[in-house]
Formats: sequence, structure tokens, C-alpha cells
Amino acid sequence: MKQDNIRNVAIIAHVDHGKTTMVDRLLGAAGAFRENQRVEERVLDSNDQERERGITILSKNIAIQYGDVKINVIDTPGHADFGGEVERVLNMADGALLIVDAFEGPMPQTRFVLRHALALGLRIVVVVNKVDRPGARPDEVVDAVFDLMVELDASDEQLDFPVVFASAMNGYARYAADDGNMDMVPLLDTIVQQVPAPDCEPSGPVALQICTVDHSSFVGRIGVGRLYSGTMHKGEQVLVIKNDGTRYNTQIKQVFTFQELGKVEVEAAGAGDIIAVVGVDDADIGDMVTNRDNPIRLDPIEVEQPTMSVVFEPSTSPLVGREGDIVGGRQLRERLLKEAESNISMRITDAPNSTGMEVAGRGVLHLSVLMETMRREGFEFQVGRPQVIIKSDGHGGKLEPIEEATVDVPSEYAGKAIEVFGTAGGEMVDMFQRGEDTHLMFKIPSRGTMGLRTRLLNATRGEAIMFHRFSEYGPYRGEFGRRKNGLMIAKENEKSVAYALDTLQQRGRLFVGPGVDCYEGMIVGESAKEGDMVVNVARTKSLGNQRSSSADKAISLTPPISFTLEEALEYIEDDELVEVTPQSIRLRKRLLSAIDRKKANKS
Repeated sequence: MKQDNIRNVAIIAHVDHGKTTMVDRLLGAAGAFRENQRVEERVLDSNDQERERGITILSKNIAIQYGDVKINVIDTPGHADFGGEVERVLNMADGALLIVDAFEGPMPQTRFVLRHALALGLRIVVVVNKVDRPGARPDEVVDAVFDLMVELDASDEQLDFPVVFASAMNGYARYAADDGNMDMVPLLDTIVQQVPAPDCEPSGPVALQICTVDHSSFVGRIGVGRLYSGTMHKGEQVLVIKNDGTRYNTQIKQVFTFQELGKVEVEAAGAGDIIAVVGVDDADIGDMVTNRDNPIRLDPIEVEQPTMSVVFEPSTSPLVGREGDIVGGRQLRERLLKEAESNISMRITDAPNSTGMEVAGRGVLHLSVLMETMRREGFEFQVGRPQVIIKSDGHGGKLEPIEEATVDVPSEYAGKAIEVFGTAGGEMVDMFQRGEDTHLMFKIPSRGTMGLRTRLLNATRGEAIMFHRFSEYGPYRGEFGRRKNGLMIAKENEKSVAYALDTLQQRGRLFVGPGVDCYEGMIVGESAKEGDMVVNVARTKSLGNQRSSSADKAISLTPPISFTLEEALEYIEDDELVEVTPQSIRLRKRLLSAIDRKKANKS
């Protein structure tokens, strides 16, 4: 039975193609904001890290009322590392708005999200965004999307997709790129007319599959998902079927539906709607909440497996506990196991031969977002170099994850970009001109992408734009170049002094400034030559009758290099660690003592 007053639609796209801005405009067109209300740009990117990084990390649910129809909109991340968020929430939708940049056209993540949407049989509405952008080529982009859908084995019905041309920044949608319309009505009408109403059974047994887990400090865990059949009532007695097959009975304490940017509590919610329930205390992704007498079980939610892992360990730094409140191994383990419950795209297990926990995710950014979240919660910990997850081909050979990378670069720097990829194990598979830029496509091992963006930007003077996504597992490509330069390693536990740093900066690049607490084994800079060197960062000028300490005021120090969390993870080698605290990101050797490091090198 069709619920004609509901539409469930996901917004999918490559990163930076305008998904979240489009949601802002849809909310405005549906009257969600007062005329005089001040609204932030990308209102759904409410997470601190989302605002700082300018990307969507977590999927969000909103609902807008357009005439008699309630449109549930699911905003999804565009970055490949957060593809797990996309894969699980697409189960709640009947259709998808595929946002494509009118200049760039389909990009690597476009292929990823579109493949999953087509596999689920969703009705695709193509929205060619940024038609006002200089160099926009909307008709060519529509043809490119059609070719991509053919390549992804779309059905004949899916290939007959409606197209809307839009500029989310300027708040208009059009049936033709130049028809002059200046509001979002054409897009809203297309959603109502082209996205199918949910087909469900309102009078059947209750069946809710949890796709997202929210949390409230007042009521605990909140399960969010689509109600496939039945009517969910407040106070209803239900059966919970966990992913591992275990079952237990519980009572639904509260039922919410989505309205504009928030939730509203209701006495009952009908089939076809996306709802949130309180009462399933240990709600996990994929759990079924269903009728006790006539239980229904749907297929489990599956996402692609992680490709990269890192080990979280309690900090062993001499400075441990100075900046963070939570430093114990037990608390670290509990926090990571809690993350595993709500983040099904991560795999978290006890690390072999270690006191830490192994966390496997989709990429360095995926892992670093968790680290950043934890340091803001007051945790102190240390992590090693991310390692790709190697598989066996069944015949004694090794398989490693291979990424598909695309680079847009001014043509004069194309040769340098190709050289950078060559040194990282990349193979070029396509190359063509697009205006004054050259578009390059590579297949490159995931190992090779670590630190690649920085080297590429340096080689192209900041002009290159690069994206990459997991493609497949392929034959192991052997070892390739690592960091050539040696490191400057602190000799003892002291504060750094300007006089010592002035001498050291002539021999390389510094990572610390004056007055910074350093300890033995801490990495304080990079040498211009090969081989590590132990340095004294606390050395002061010898004072005689003719010298005074005030002479240090004439010292001019180059500002030290500051690492982001991702840059630090990509920079270190296997014998090094990143120490993460609420206020600092420090690099250090795994073995702090110079004597211990010499013994380890000999053995």
C-alpha cells in the first residue's frame, strides 16, 4: 500500500558538489525559517569538526512539509572515508537526489554512492548544480551521468531519470538551465512527482530497522530508522532482534518523527515514515524492533570492509596527564568499544601483542576524525602509523587495497603530478584536457596515498585538486619510497630554548618553538640529511663577564612546522608514534631511549 503523503529521499554526491547547501535551500523554500531568522550556512553541518573541515561527516535527517506531502530528507557525507554513513542510511530512502557539479561532472565518489543507490533500486533524480559557475557545461554533464549509469548496470527505468538544473548558492532550480526560474519549486515538484511513495503495510506487524543511533544525556540511546510496516505506539511492547540473533522484549517509551530541523514526540507513527524511538537501551545499527507475536526480520545492513587500521594505546609519554583528564587504558578501551556500537564502518578489536586497541576504518581521515573527537573529550593516547589491511589471494600471494585517484592540475604542472604519483606506486589510467587544466586518473595503492596530497601540492605550487576512493583489492606492489630525511630527536626532558633552536634550524626544519616542554625521544624537527640525530634543545649560551642572557633577544627563529592530525599520521614511520592530547599533537620515537633504539637497530 502506497503512503502518498510521504517521500523518503537521500541526497548523495561527491564532496563539495553542494549537498548540504541544497538542503538549506529546500528548508528555506518549505518555510522552515522565519523571514528575519539568521541562518548559518550549511545549517546541517552542526558538528564542530564538520564546520572546521567544511565537510559532512555524519548523515542527518530532516523533514519538510510541501503541500500535503511530508518529504523526509537524508543528508549524506560526500567524502569516500565516510562511505559507511551513506551505505546504511540509503536503506531508509525510496529515491535519491544525485547532485553533480555542472563543471566537474561525475567524480570518484559520485560513482561510489550512485552504485549503492542503483543496487538498492532507488529512483534517481539528477540535479546538475552550480549551473551559474564559469565554464559550466550542464548538457555534457548529463550525458556523462547517463554513461556512468550505463556502466553501473542501471535498469531501463533508472536510466530514464529526470533532470533538474540548479544553483544552490543562489537558491533556484530549473527544468532547463536557462529558463529564468528563481526559486526551488521545480525541484520540490520533481521530488513529489518522481520519487515513489513508500510501499508498506500500515495494518501489518510493526517492523523497524535501526539505521542510525542518536544519543541523549536525558533518555540514553535513540534508535532511528524507517518503519517498514505497522504503526509504532508510545508504550508498545516490542521484540528486539539483535544482529547476532539474540532477542529480548522491551517497551517503547517515546516515539518521535522528524519535523524540519528537529524531532517532535508523537503518540503513534505510521508505516513508511522515518522515526526515532526511545526504549531500546542497547540499540545498535541493524537491530530489528518488531512485533512480539509476528516478528519480521529484514536483511542485515552491510557495508564495505575497512581498508586501513591503526593501534590506539595508552600514552607512555613523560608528559602524560598534564593536558588530558582521561589517560587510562581501561577508559580508552571502553570509549572505543562504545564507538564500535554506533559506527559499523569501523572494526574495533583488541590489538595482538599490544596493550592497545586496533581500529580499522576507511582511510586516514576516517580514523583521524575519531581521534579528534576523543581528544576533545579529554583523552590522552598514542597511535602508530596507519597500516593497510592485507589479504591473501588464496595461492600464497598478497592483495592490498588499491585506490582510484583523480587529479585536476594546470597543464604546466601535469608532468610533475605524474612524477609524484610514480614515486608512490601509482599507475596512470587516463589523461585528458579540460580547458586550461589536465585531468589525470591513477590507480595507486592505499599505502601510497599517505602524505601524497602534501607532496602533490608542493610539486604543483598548491594548484592541484586531488580526490581518491577505494577501488578494489589488487596484487601487492612491493615496497616504494619512504621518508628520506632524518629526524632531530630531543636528548633529555627540558624546555626548548631559543639559543639552541637557532643553531638547529640551520640544519633542518623545526617542529617546536622556544619554551615548549620536550622529552627524551620526542621528535623536534627534520634534518636536511639522512639519518636521525639526537639534539639538545635546551642548550644555552655560555655566559662570561662580557656576555649577558639578554643577547638572545636578537635571535630570529623561523616559525615551526605545525602538523594536523592527518599530516602527523602520514608523516611518521613504523618505529614512531603520534602522541595525542587535548592541546597538543607531538611526534615521538616508539623507543624513547637512544640506547634502546641502537640495541633495536642492531637486533
